[in-house]
Amino acid sequence: MIAIIDYGMGNLRSVHKAFEAVGAQAQVTSKVGDILQADKVVLPGVGAMGPAMQKLQELALTGPIRRVIQDGKPFLGICLGLQLLFERSSEGGFAEGLKILKGSVERFTALKVPHMGWNQIQAQPCGTKLFEGLSSGENVYFCHSYFVKPQDNSIAAGITNYGIDFVSAVVRDNVWGVQFHPEKSQKAGLQILKNFAEQK
Repeated sequence: MIAIIDYGMGNLRSVHKAFEAVGAQAQVTSKVGDILQADKVVLPGVGAMGPAMQKLQELALTGPIRRVIQDGKPFLGICLGLQLLFERSSEGGFAEGLKILKGSVERFTALKVPHMGWNQIQAQPCGTKLFEGLSSGENVYFCHSYFVKPQDNSIAAGITNYGIDFVSAVVRDNVWGVQFHPEKSQKAGLQILKNFAEQK
């Protein structure tokens, strides 16, 4: 069972339906017990880190998220869910994240924001499992104004160019994160969700 965390800041129905489309069992939940008992966990999200962290803390979910990651369960952050894995964001002033991964979340400068629509993702060596069955240069769907800057570039699983090259996917051990929306990325996105669902 895959637990899709509901903290009021994600397009949960689309994510749930996308997992169903690839034959994976998933449930949308905000219950600590469901999250801790799940085989895999997904943290979706749209919006800014500060309000998102406040909601996660109000629901007492930050501890369980860290625990499932520490226990080695497959974990996927989508869009804001990826950004929340990092230490801090400059969006809305300053906000602290879950601090699972070292690095920051920064705003695109001198570029039209949000970066919205289809763009290519160039797979990197650590993204082999994430992008299994796909070619490098696949088009996926983005909608964001901020991007992650990992301290350790070896976790960069995908790179996308929008005026600058930015990290659009990360992989570190059991933790996967994507800046784009796989649930809106048609065949390529469904393949990525299938790859996650099949992780042990």
